[in-house]
Amino acid sequence: QVQLVESGGGLVQAGESLRLSCTASGSVFSIDSMDWYRQAPGLRRELVASIAKYGNTYVADSVKDRFSISRDNDKNTMYLQMNSLKPEDTAVYICNAVVIPDQYFWGRGTQVTVSS
Repeated sequence: QVQLVESGGGLVQAGESLRLSCTASGSVFSIDSMDWYRQAPGLRRELVASIAKYGNTYVADSVKDRFSISRDNDKNTMYLQMNSLKPEDTAVYICNAVVIPDQYFWGRGTQVTVSS
């Protein structure tokens, strides 16, 4: 089992930055990739960024000029750096960990609210 706890969300103004963290505990040795998703009210959950165990990354086209993902395996923590935030980035940001072959673990999420 893997437990995930997100932190770093909050209320910011448009143009400001936030860094989200997701810390894993439990069977962390079994984690392969980790992802950030977000879900806004009334919308589907969407993949924002992903990072593999040894560093390969993916960032969604909609945010790739503003967001970046990183991972510190020694600290069992993944980060999402979000710059130049926009009101449309407002959502609950949720951490996901993938354990091969087919287990998925989710955090509870952290709220990001961007005011205009």
